[in-house]
Amino acid sequence: MPQPYVVRYVGGPLDGRVDSLPSTPDDPKQTVTYVHLHGGPKIVHVYDLSYAVEYGCEYQLRAEEAERAEES
Repeated sequence: MPQPYVVRYVGGPLDGRVDSLPSTPDDPKQTVTYVHLHGGPKIVHVYDLSYAVEYGCEYQLRAEEAERAEES
């Protein structure tokens, strides 16, 4: 039985989210875009792929977006 593949999100509104995939993707997406549509202006967050030994695949909030969040 194959080991599930864990995808973790770091930073932004998805911080701490963990998805479990049935197997390692052949070609994981290099970026993931998360869009807020909460009755106000559309807010877009971009996560970039990186690898973590503990988790396998990890998406981290794009650096310039993290800086903007800290300034607010």
